[in-house]
Amino acid sequence: MTRPDVAALVETLERGGVVAIATESFFGLLADAGRPEAIERLLSLKPRGADKGMPLVLPERAAWEALVAELPAGASALASAFWPGGLSVALRAVSSLDTRLLLDERVAVRLPGASPAADLVRAFGRPLTATSANLPGEPPATTAEAVERSFPRAVASATLTVWRDASPGGAPSTVVVVEGERAWIARDGAVPRQRVADVLREAGVALDGMDLRR
Repeated sequence: MTRPDVAALVETLERGGVVAIATESFFGLLADAGRPEAIERLLSLKPRGADKGMPLVLPERAAWEALVAELPAGASALASAFWPGGLSVALRAVSSLDTRLLLDERVAVRLPGASPAADLVRAFGRPLTATSANLPGEPPATTAEAVERSFPRAVASATLTVWRDASPGGAPSTVVVVEGERAWIARDGAVPRQRVADVLREAGVALDGMDLRR
């Protein structure tokens, strides 16, 4: 992305808008996670049921602490091993975080790997939503044209701004829930289960279904 592209998209986010942009895998819908009207606008495009949270991407690792009630050693170990990259860590959220972002009172976050989405969240400087840019039941979008087919009215009305390019596809982020000295995988994805287990084992944390003593 060129600097003018980033600046224009940052302005859109500052106004509470929603941007569809390529991540390391698929297109994501990015909106200001700290702005209720931005979340509302996103949910009007892609409704989320009570059984789904809203994953976030961070501009830098330091932004994580403001979102979570505590930062267990296992979570820190996972971040050190796999960030930036395709692993999201779900922890208990602070009470001030918008509940529409949460699942079971937890927020899943990651530091994104090299991609236009990573460029944008760094330029914005605050956490952004990163749910996939497709309607429920549709395959994840890897091109701007696919996003536009899913959200034609939003694009036509400029409710949704679409960044013009393609994403590489591949697996979504692995989602790991960490609670104290226990962890479990909520979604398999880009980082294999065994690699997650190995990192957690070094931190003294048991991954459900894996042998801590190995």
